Amino acid sequence: QVQLVESGGGLVQAGGSLRLSCAASGRTFSSHAMGWFRQAPGKEREFVAAISWGGGTKTYADSVKGRFSISRDNAKNTVYLQMNSLKPEDTAVYYCAQSPLVVVTGTSEAQFYSWGQGTQVTVSS
Repeated sequence: QVQLVESGGGLVQAGGSLRLSCAASGRTFSSHAMGWFRQAPGKEREFVAAISWGGGTKTYADSVKGRFSISRDNAKNTVYLQMNSLKPEDTAVYYCAQSPLVVVTGTSEAQFYSWGQGTQVTVSS
């Protein structure tokens, strides 16, 4: 069993930046792909980004390409989401997730089996 704890959320003005962190414990971190999802009020949870076990493969939702960057530090058992040029529509609860796979394909939640509790990101206009 793995525990995932997100941090770094908060309130930021449009155009600003935030960096989310997700610390993992309890299961070998470096053998698993990791991902970020988000859920806005009244909407379904959606894929944001994913990174393979070694960091060599990264995928992004079209809505965040060029603005968000996912990375990981396997020595610290942590995955990051750098969010730049934030927009009000980025407002959501952001969730970290771990996959049993070393690399994920596509954007489905079904590829992930462990989830954090989420961190709120609010972007004001």
